[in-house]
Amino acid sequence: MLIDSHAHLDVDEFSQDLNEVIDRARQEGVTGIITVGVDLNSSIKAVEIANKYEGIYAGVGFHPHNAKKIKEDHIKELISLASDKKVVALGEIGLDFFKNYSPAEIQKEIFLEQLQIAAELGLPVIIHDRDAHEEVLSILEEMAKKYKLQGVIHCFSGDVELAKKFIQIGFYISIPGTVTYKKASKIRRVVSEISLEHMLIETDSPFLTPYQKRGQRNEPAFVKFVAQEISLIKGVSFESVAEKTSANTKKLFKAVSTS
Repeated sequence: MLIDSHAHLDVDEFSQDLNEVIDRARQEGVTGIITVGVDLNSSIKAVEIANKYEGIYAGVGFHPHNAKKIKEDHIKELISLASDKKVVALGEIGLDFFKNYSPAEIQKEIFLEQLQIAAELGLPVIIHDRDAHEEVLSILEEMAKKYKLQGVIHCFSGDVELAKKFIQIGFYISIPGTVTYKKASKIRRVVSEISLEHMLIETDSPFLTPYQKRGQRNEPAFVKFVAQEISLIKGVSFESVAEKTSANTKKLFKAVSTS
């Protein structure tokens, strides 16, 4: 049993063959997929997809790239969307100081507002953190202390020390397909050094295709390659990785195991 904790099934790349994509995932033992919104439209589509297919769940939220476009009405609609029974998290939210599509201060403002909403609704969060490690850590430390907020650092890109700091405040570390790249020494070392107790696995499909399928569109079925690579790095069975990361996903996103 595998769970892909982060995919973007609403994007155009899946518009023509989503049924087949989901069927292939199931054939590979993927029993759950969390499809994640990045703006209002994609969040609405994520909820629609989650309600159409068994084993699919949704995250709703505003990606930092889109922070400058957010209006008060959008926030109200987000809160309404988050009440759907198939919504398991607020996300993808966070900070991105690499591309800076939105000014840093606006990113922080929208990030904090969404964290507050998650705390009030009792939902975990899916965090985007790119070139903003210290800022994200500082904000989450405060929120975790104040509200016991939990979540996952999606597509983790930091080092072992940073991973341990996030784990210490109750966050999981999500491992993407980049772990299959032999030159991706940083994420491979993170996998080596942290316990399976603190890991989720993801595809971030259609992005970040594993090495074994390079040149192809990524899709949830390929999460098996992430689990396989973790098993090789840690010297444990594939079944152990699949079982533990699935259990972690269910523990964090509680509706995954109850709906």
